[in-house]
Amino acid sequence: MSTEVGDVVNGRRRGYMTQIAQYRQDFRRYLRELDWAAEWRNAAFYSAEDGVAHDARVLARLHEDGWNRYGWPESAGGVGGNEIHRAVYYEELSHAMSAVPAQHWTLETPGPALLKFAPGLAAQYLPGFLDGSEWCGQCFFEPDSGSDLATLRTRAVAGGDGNFVVNGQKIWTSQGPTATRLLVLVRTGAPETRRRGLTMIMVDAEAPGVTVRPIALASGRRELAEVLFDDVAVPRERVIGEIDGGWTVAMHLMQYERGRYGYAVLTELARLRKDMVAGGSSPAQREWFGRVFVDVVSAQARTATTVRKLADGTTIGAGSSVDKLLISRVVVQSCRKRAQRPDSRRTTRADDRRRGAAAPRRTRLAPSGGTRARRRSWAERRGAAGHGALPGSDGLAESGDAGRTGDPPSAGGHARRETIESYSPGSALPVIVDCS
Repeated sequence: MSTEVGDVVNGRRRGYMTQIAQYRQDFRRYLRELDWAAEWRNAAFYSAEDGVAHDARVLARLHEDGWNRYGWPESAGGVGGNEIHRAVYYEELSHAMSAVPAQHWTLETPGPALLKFAPGLAAQYLPGFLDGSEWCGQCFFEPDSGSDLATLRTRAVAGGDGNFVVNGQKIWTSQGPTATRLLVLVRTGAPETRRRGLTMIMVDAEAPGVTVRPIALASGRRELAEVLFDDVAVPRERVIGEIDGGWTVAMHLMQYERGRYGYAVLTELARLRKDMVAGGSSPAQREWFGRVFVDVVSAQARTATTVRKLADGTTIGAGSSVDKLLISRVVVQSCRKRAQRPDSRRTTRADDRRRGAAAPRRTRLAPSGGTRARRRSWAERRGAAGHGALPGSDGLAESGDAGRTGDPPSAGGHARRETIESYSPGSALPVIVDCS
């Protein structure tokens, strides 16, 4: 970072640490006035590798200007702040319809764990993760274990020199084909110890004995990988937390993984709204849009509460699973509806990229229901002070949306076209006017 830019970042930092609303406002202005915003927003690649390389360049530019360093400590390459700064960062990228760099999504998993359980590793590697020069893949799942991590078999055995030798197989590693580091959950205890015999370690993706086999999705994009470990030597100082304490580390990072993806929903919903306005929509489709809007409101209220607790140092525990369920439902409904549109085959490269990127995270869940009164209750709760809205957000509407309030479309499907067109992708949340 140049001296001039560094002085500007340091000058802003002092105010942004306490004035998060000001950080939101200034970052929003930065994104609006960015001379390469259209290039970023419209970028699309058939190759996952090309997409990740593009996202790395975006991260480097954001890092140069200092914006993606808020929420991370100075000791790890950040400029201070907490989880609320990072949540506002994701929100504003979504509101600007600028895709969050893929590496930054995955950073939310290893980053907090490294800071808490291995500050030395955090100081060594997080600066590279923030500036886009490196990124980390998460090696948890195995072919014979599924999601039951307590039964995993990849094993790390301590050698005479105090280091570990790792052997085993991992599957479905996100960004595995391009990651430079791997966060690996291994077994260091006997199989019968289950979760009490697990250890978290960091492995270099190019270390001798590591084999990465990309996995092609239905779209042809290679975003996941199978990773094989054959007598891979790992230094003792790469252990994250305590030996046999990997389960504690995994449960800690899951709190961050499960609630973050909600901010991407705003971008997808904005794109869907654009499609519906351009191509027309039926009353049933507009009613569906209103229902998804309320699901977004409820999910964001829930995740905003989670972010506040994380910023206060509160352990969320299993409650973070509720965040993931709410977000998954909205993502699935939004992606499914776009795929069902009559003109869905006439896609752009940007559409192909978005659908391919969303596929690994899709979960089939039942659509939401509920009465109009229940939907109204969610909206009122989301707009109430202290319930859901993060600093800088005025409940359902931001400063630029004053006066545009109302309920979602009625269950009877009488909402007119204005209901869809009233949603502005630049607002804090979709603001829908009830025209029934």
